[in-house]
Amino acid sequence: MMIRISKLTKPLLATAFLFAGTIAFNTVSAQSSSQAKMKTFIDGLMAKMTLEEKIGQLNLVVGGEATTGSVVSTGVEDKIKKGQVGGIFSVTSPQRIRKVQELAVKNSRLKIPIIFGLDVIHGYRTIFPIPLGLAASWDMGLIQQSARVAAQEASADGLNWTFSPMVDISRDPRWGRIAESSGEDPFLGSAIARAMVKGYQGDNLAANNTLMACVKHFALYGAPEAGRDYLSVDMSHIKMYNDYFPPYKAAVDAGVGSVMSSFNDVDGIPASANKWLLTDVLRKQWGFKGLVVSDYTSVNEMIDHGLGDLKAVSALSLKAGMDMDMVGEGFLTTLKASLKEGKITQAEIDRACRNVLEAKYKLGLFEDPFRYCDDNRAQTEIFSDTHRKIARETAARSFVLLKNQGVLPLQRKGTIALVGPLADAKENMVGTWAVSADVSKATSLLAGLKAVAGSNVNIVYAKGANVADSLLEARTSIFGKPWQRDNRHPDTLIAEALRAAANADVIVAAVGELAEFTGEASSRTDITLPQSQRKLLHALNATGKPVVAVLFTGRPLAIPEEDKHLPAILNVWFGGSEAGYAIGDVLFGDVNPSGKLPATFPRNVGQVPIYYSYKNSGRPQGTDEFQKFRSGYLDERNSPLYPFGYGLSYTSFGYSDITLSSKKLKGAQKLTATITVTNTGKYAGEEVVQLYLRDLVASNTRPLKELKGFQKISLKPGESKQVSFTVTTDDLKFYDHNLKHIWEAGEFTLFMGGNSRDTKSINFWWDK
Repeated sequence: MMIRISKLTKPLLATAFLFAGTIAFNTVSAQSSSQAKMKTFIDGLMAKMTLEEKIGQLNLVVGGEATTGSVVSTGVEDKIKKGQVGGIFSVTSPQRIRKVQELAVKNSRLKIPIIFGLDVIHGYRTIFPIPLGLAASWDMGLIQQSARVAAQEASADGLNWTFSPMVDISRDPRWGRIAESSGEDPFLGSAIARAMVKGYQGDNLAANNTLMACVKHFALYGAPEAGRDYLSVDMSHIKMYNDYFPPYKAAVDAGVGSVMSSFNDVDGIPASANKWLLTDVLRKQWGFKGLVVSDYTSVNEMIDHGLGDLKAVSALSLKAGMDMDMVGEGFLTTLKASLKEGKITQAEIDRACRNVLEAKYKLGLFEDPFRYCDDNRAQTEIFSDTHRKIARETAARSFVLLKNQGVLPLQRKGTIALVGPLADAKENMVGTWAVSADVSKATSLLAGLKAVAGSNVNIVYAKGANVADSLLEARTSIFGKPWQRDNRHPDTLIAEALRAAANADVIVAAVGELAEFTGEASSRTDITLPQSQRKLLHALNATGKPVVAVLFTGRPLAIPEEDKHLPAILNVWFGGSEAGYAIGDVLFGDVNPSGKLPATFPRNVGQVPIYYSYKNSGRPQGTDEFQKFRSGYLDERNSPLYPFGYGLSYTSFGYSDITLSSKKLKGAQKLTATITVTNTGKYAGEEVVQLYLRDLVASNTRPLKELKGFQKISLKPGESKQVSFTVTTDDLKFYDHNLKHIWEAGEFTLFMGGNSRDTKSINFWWDK
């Protein structure tokens, strides 16, 4: 677009540019001044510190109950007075935190304040959908807002550090912590990482309503062998840089204040002692300036990895670039001896100490150690009606409609039989990693459905089945979510469900996983629905009445039989505090579902790992038709049950052909790709328009498709909108076999559509 500039406006523009330049200069100057001021302060403080006090700053202890491991810190009060504690987590409330902080600033020699953290993963008291569910919204504004609410509440309760976001790419649904991730795709994951960091940290980390974010787990934690938590990770550097590193780097580029190491090894070296990861990549290549903290006792656990005793692994970790040791206290108890023996240097201790002190300085703790200890905020800003409303709206927009043969939305009349083991299980609505949730305030599906349905709907409830066998239930009834097993015979439970369904117009079956079937140390080899629930669904389906499966899950499940036989499936993940209401909103059509899958759902666990952006083999099968001597299975199709980016609506959307601003580009030119999307159904709805690219000929093998853009749009019935994306050479870049970030001239395919499978496509050329 060309803009004409008159003689009159030229001086004004010149003044405007000069003013803008002055602002930019002043901003940089202010930042430089702030950095210099911080350096001067930290230099002066460190000059007063003894070796023991410096090492003490590297010690992060647990002040409450252990939440991620079996080790609990001891003698914390005495250590604080001696200056042997730099940070504490799992202590909450302004009153408790004030008491602990007073120990540090009134009783220790140098009065250095303590930083207080917690695993605030998807909400503090007001719980939002699990991160995998948040990712399904494909709505960066909603995701950022969820982190902002979490920061508002957690900081009101005295906290200033969260061990979130977790940005590990995962393509293996057997791995339980996929529930905490944003799924399989680096582009989507990077966008979410930026949104979460911005939501937690805001524009001013020293403000008393923000939290320092901690991106985790660096690195590659989402790709353990066999999908088994904590296990070894083995992959090429090309895959690291192209597929797994981008979300971590996105968080660093967004200014994340801290980074947590992972439990696994990388290239044969545990991440917590991996200098290539913690120093070469993180600090030298990416320019990270913040604090690096270990995961829970991950330094000590390197003993079992086979790297030596506690003194040896602690020295290795410090030298690799670790700043803070979480709970294990190997730094506290061994670094002084290692320094004397020449295994580490004073400069390495000073570096780690400086990074811890700078984090506290940026949080404003030296200026006011009690800035997060406001009793009034704790009483008014936590689990407020406003926050609950936001959580309810967010949950409803995270749900993914997997199938619907005209059953949904439900009518507000007649009788609904609500059956299933998760229909009245409010403790499980918040999902995994909701350590600060008050589950007694969560809303079950039964309560939510009754509240939303209105007086003209009769809801009849029956449990129908237990979730699974007793062993699996027992292993996952933890973290304040005890499961009350019904000891009646399974046939008795099903018979009760059938009686409830006998006079119903429609059956809503609440099935799936318990909250702690996923999360840390919750890997599974069988990702189908448990037999008890499959038997219940079979009996319900045999009644001939329409069955709506409301699927609770923290991972992609293999549900081909349910997809084949049931007329409607709504995947609701674990929607948080307001999940019961939000599910009701969607079932009755008050909210039209718009979620899209952030991870592929397989047909069979044997397809795992499964993801959309795979590379062709030299013998591609091409279709789902079996061909001998082509890459495929004898007993299953290659294609997934539900592809990445998939999700239905109560309405339907039509896509036009793609138009390009040019089919031949060169150098720094930009490509505009446009498609028209039309709401061809009867309901207003939202659609996530997705853009993918394929590099047809390159020096390295390239994926068949890569997500490079998405937009969420809203359309009324019959309404059309043009959706445009701008593509630049940055979108064509990849890391080659020399790990150079390059783009190559040639032919490309551009895809646009509502998921990674169902797309329109067009080719173009881009020359150097």
